[in-house]
Amino acid sequence: MNIKRAKEEIKNTIEAYLMRDEYGAYAIPVIRQRPVLLIGPPGIGKTQIMEQISQECRIGLVAYTITHHTRQSAIGLPYIQEKVYDGVRRSVTEYTMSEIVASIYDKIEMTGLREGILFIDEINCVSETLAPTMLQFLQAKTFGNHKIPEGWIIVAAGNPPEYNKSVRDFDVVTLDRIKMIQVEADFPVWKEYAESVQIHPAIIAYLNVKQENFCQIETTVDGKRFATPRGWEDLSRLIETYEKLGKPVDREVVYQYIQHPRIAKDFANYLELYYKYENDYKVDEILSGIIQESVCNKLARAPFDERLSVMSLLLAKLNSGFGQVVRMEERLERLQGLFGQMKPEGLSAGSSEAESGLSRLESLAAGVVAERRYKLEAGLLSRQEDHLCQDIQRILDRLTQHLKAEHIQEARPVWEEVQKVFNKENASYEEYFEACGVMLEHAFDFMEAAFGDSQEMVVFVTGLNTGFYSVRFLQEYSCQRYYQYNEKLLFDSQEKDILNKMESFGV
Repeated sequence: MNIKRAKEEIKNTIEAYLMRDEYGAYAIPVIRQRPVLLIGPPGIGKTQIMEQISQECRIGLVAYTITHHTRQSAIGLPYIQEKVYDGVRRSVTEYTMSEIVASIYDKIEMTGLREGILFIDEINCVSETLAPTMLQFLQAKTFGNHKIPEGWIIVAAGNPPEYNKSVRDFDVVTLDRIKMIQVEADFPVWKEYAESVQIHPAIIAYLNVKQENFCQIETTVDGKRFATPRGWEDLSRLIETYEKLGKPVDREVVYQYIQHPRIAKDFANYLELYYKYENDYKVDEILSGIIQESVCNKLARAPFDERLSVMSLLLAKLNSGFGQVVRMEERLERLQGLFGQMKPEGLSAGSSEAESGLSRLESLAAGVVAERRYKLEAGLLSRQEDHLCQDIQRILDRLTQHLKAEHIQEARPVWEEVQKVFNKENASYEEYFEACGVMLEHAFDFMEAAFGDSQEMVVFVTGLNTGFYSVRFLQEYSCQRYYQYNEKLLFDSQEKDILNKMESFGV
């Protein structure tokens, strides 16, 4: 299955394992809660989805790469304990608590989260001395003499033997005690994720055409050659930063992340052309409404891969704007929830004007800071959510400083200032929303001028239909041409399916 389906299956497993019966016990007894074992190629996101799952399920996460551990750090160090058996004092070997088990208790103490995921990566690549410990861990949920706390679900990950020569096979006894999930690379699923986190559009555009280069791992006489989803994502972040710094990204830089000479060279050449198209076709001008006939004619005569690159540039610019709209909307909703607590009508009986005005706002701001700090420490905050929290903090801080500078403390004057801030944020959102709508209309103007009703328009509308942020934007924005071309696309697709079925029946 693909990584998206695997993520959903793990979340379903967690929900099932953590469900309690009417007596307060886990509905599935701990002994029947099989550890989950993810097996798939390196770099496809096995570790990354663990962070996402813990954040979305609001449970703890303790992650270890087991190949970094020795037998002693995994099961604990031995020490001599004196015990009495049948009246005779004996020296017995005991073990200190495993570092891994101790880290779970540390997480519980730090966050208060008594349920979570213990994630062990590269579990089938351990040393010979540690292999029996890993088998015991999967079978009995213990490290040495120490059990994994109840409520903590074991998820392990490993690579198939064709990707790692140090992989060890599990015996049938162990396999019969785990929940096995085989994961494969899937470009359409990764593309959906890539657009949500805004992977560099050049990478998405390149892989749209060269999907075979998305995840490729080869063993040759010259050694390993590979390109992985993780490599593409990390390269994307570097390209974004290099662009801001004005530094070039050439073949040698690409190869540092995409360690496959042919693919690295191919993408480096494509990236150079991508920048050229961005400069030649002036996408920003197109989206601002400046559409030159010469540019339209040039693109209409261009090779298909060039036309596809320009459409990718258009979609990337649009999706960047749509993403900003979504973030502004989320910020507005969060402010609405917070500011709703500032209404004078909601003041508690007996509270003074001063206590329930400025002091109430300061209390809310302190709560936002405390919540962010807790979620960061607990690992429950994604990067995007953290940015939202910081934006909210800055707005509340500016408002508080303004109130203090103007000596405004009473509830109703404070509420009036709060409304002004909210109305300003709402006006900015509405203005940007409309601006993005205008950009979309200009994009359709350009596509119609360059291609009319052609396969390029189909590609463009399909891109809007599959874009993470464009889908959300178009649920709110009414664009007649989008609906028009989308209906035709749906009709053409249905007509093609009918013709295929007729052909299969010999009609």
